[in-house]
Amino acid sequence: MSQTARFVQQVSRPCGRPTGAEFVFVEEPLPVPRPGTALVENVLLSVDPYMRENMDGGWDLSTPLEGRSIGRVTDSRTPDLAEGDLVFHRQGWRTHAVVRPEDVRVLPQTPDVPPETYLGILGGTGLTAHVALTRVARLQPGETVYISAAAGGVGSAAGQLARLMGAGRVVGSAGSPAKVRSLTEELGFDAAFDHRDGRLSEQLAKAAPDGIDVCIDNVGGEHLEAAIGAMREYGRIAWCGAIAQYDATEPPAAPRNLFDLVEKSIRLEGFLVRNHRDAQDELERLLLPALASGAVTDRHTVTEGFDRIVDAFLGMLGGGNTGKATVRLVTA
Repeated sequence: MSQTARFVQQVSRPCGRPTGAEFVFVEEPLPVPRPGTALVENVLLSVDPYMRENMDGGWDLSTPLEGRSIGRVTDSRTPDLAEGDLVFHRQGWRTHAVVRPEDVRVLPQTPDVPPETYLGILGGTGLTAHVALTRVARLQPGETVYISAAAGGVGSAAGQLARLMGAGRVVGSAGSPAKVRSLTEELGFDAAFDHRDGRLSEQLAKAAPDGIDVCIDNVGGEHLEAAIGAMREYGRIAWCGAIAQYDATEPPAAPRNLFDLVEKSIRLEGFLVRNHRDAQDELERLLLPALASGAVTDRHTVTEGFDRIVDAFLGMLGGGNTGKATVRLVTA
């Protein structure tokens, strides 16, 4: 094992879209775990849209960054963690981490469930989609669901979960013809469209001619405006993210039809998945059989090597991923 640890630190705030110049790689001697802790060598790291907001102030400059991670225990000074355990933790953007037992989850090593699944559809990504559908939007069988950024991690999970929960029609928007084909040909969406092909409101009306009951919005701006316009009476919107405006230097003009929330008795609710971690068991009970049977697919775009984590992050922000964006450091 290497005797050095590498970290990524943010050293400046972006103005508009990040370029990568905001980050530096730092190398330090391998940390030694104290009594009651363990050293973990990270094998998989997650890059996620919420991290773009963290760049504006949520992350301190010139310190190691946080992020969802999976690592293997290599040196334990606690009886609660054994060498060889595969653990989920939140010390990302680094090759090694010193963890406490209370800050990690030891992952089951199931032959049919690869480790990256716990960063994807069984991790925070899938949990976000599950909470959006069940606790926020309260999807009912037979209803029509529209999902923006549907080919991303949360979107692709939400579409498949909506189908498992009995949605009558599942519609998604994505950013390329290839992603649109993936949604309808591989992930079970009834209809999908490329949001760059024309006016969003017109494309959504064509894909869901009878309107929509539920929207899982990951984009904001014009996508949210189009969803409000297509909503039936008593519709529900679970607002997960706003990737369209994370790089904006001025507030977006849209949505311009917010009063339709009143006229149609629509409920719009934002949420943070960290407030719903108690739903993890529900998610696994629903998904483990579906993953085993092949009814649900955990899609990933994997970038190989710690040196390319910044590239993976910027690529994800630019829509370069289909499914969950992850970085593989070593084989689990």
